[in-house]
Amino acid sequence: MDLKDIHDSLVSLAYKAGDIINNALPETNDTGSKKNSADLVTEYDRAVEKMISTSLKEKYPEYVFHGEETYDPNRPLTDAPTFIVDPIDGTVNFVHSFPYACVSLGFAVNRVPTVGVVYNPVTKTLYSAIRGQGAFLNLETRLPLKGENAEPLTGLSNALVSIEWGSDRSGPNWETKIATFVKLGQAKENGGAMVRSFRSLGSAALNMCAVAEGTMDLYWEGGCWEWDVCAAWVILTEAGGIVADGSPGGWNPRVDGRKYLAVRGAPAGQKEIVEEFWGNIQGELQY
Repeated sequence: MDLKDIHDSLVSLAYKAGDIINNALPETNDTGSKKNSADLVTEYDRAVEKMISTSLKEKYPEYVFHGEETYDPNRPLTDAPTFIVDPIDGTVNFVHSFPYACVSLGFAVNRVPTVGVVYNPVTKTLYSAIRGQGAFLNLETRLPLKGENAEPLTGLSNALVSIEWGSDRSGPNWETKIATFVKLGQAKENGGAMVRSFRSLGSAALNMCAVAEGTMDLYWEGGCWEWDVCAAWVILTEAGGIVADGSPGGWNPRVDGRKYLAVRGAPAGQKEIVEEFWGNIQGELQY
């Protein structure tokens, strides 16, 4: 298995996908195929995935393809070498011309994220990594951006935390999220964690890449899928970051576990800030 060849192929496909996205006229034409107005799909999602899947199946017929738009719940992720792809992560942003959407191309072996490429075609920002070989911005700059000068993590009160509302806006998971957001943001004298600030930008892959580069300290998510995080997972861990479970107690989450807490690389404080975060979760995410 030539991981460098797979990496280079994914980079090439990311650029081709970016051309499709940049030349698109954002217009949803099939919102009915998903849950609600916060969960969109466009003809471009499908066009990008078809281009990627066709190319990968031609070059690597021995590997499985697992994409968001062609996902079959009767064929879940397995241990087989698998391309895990989100053609446009951040479709709502894409539709609104908000420049925070990307193509996310991952490759997993035994369900372990092994190669990752994430490309934002609007900003022309490319994140990539091969397991054991480091993570890079635009193929040249090693991540994290501050390198050995990255600051220790000193608690949630000094942390910039990425969160997302998601498309499920009712039920116990929604209630857990909202109660946790309140607890994290609330002043300490009222029993809260008083995080420095939140960001909610609408792309799981780019959020995790921001943690990888060190411009975001943490990212907490429940409800997204393996195609949202597989590629960025490799990038984050190769940049010295960690992925813990989005619910308390799990230090080795599954890529398809749908609950994640991403923490940036730091010389100290990773374990402590994960445990502090877990202590502020109000309820249990049920995915």
